[in-house]
Amino acid sequence: MLKMKSIAAAAIITAALTTSAGADTFEKYGEVEGWKVFADKDKMSCLIEAVDSAENVVQMGLTEDRSLGYLGVFTKGETNLKKDDREAVVIVIGENTYYGEATGMRGNITKGYSGGYITNNLPQFVKDIEQQYEMVVFPETDYVFVIDLTGTKKAIAMARECNAKLVN
Repeated sequence: MLKMKSIAAAAIITAALTTSAGADTFEKYGEVEGWKVFADKDKMSCLIEAVDSAENVVQMGLTEDRSLGYLGVFTKGETNLKKDDREAVVIVIGENTYYGEATGMRGNITKGYSGGYITNNLPQFVKDIEQQYEMVVFPETDYVFVIDLTGTKKAIAMARECNAKLVN
């Protein structure tokens, strides 16, 4: 049986999503199971990033004040989600279903990419990402897509280590 949860969305996301993780403000911390971990010493936060064979990008990390986690998905393909647009989204991970709102980004992330992000503060959401192998995303206006979560448990552990080193 699927369990339903709500994802809180924030109006503003950190610079981690507004610039490429390869930008000058980010330093590569490490890599594990297909995920890269980056440290942003200006924001004192770390993020994980994976790029698939079609050059789609998934990023996960913490907002600057560390009160929320974020998940961003970006593509070179055409999307209907425009910068600052908001749309309902349903995410299924394992047996849990999460409802929330995605905020669109275009133009101020890596050139040629568009997509959106969600923010949340649900520990179960992170646990599901760590323990499951795929996430199914149902945007309100675009096509359904699946995100491969292989390796996220080790990548999130490395990001936690990275975050701890930045604040100590």
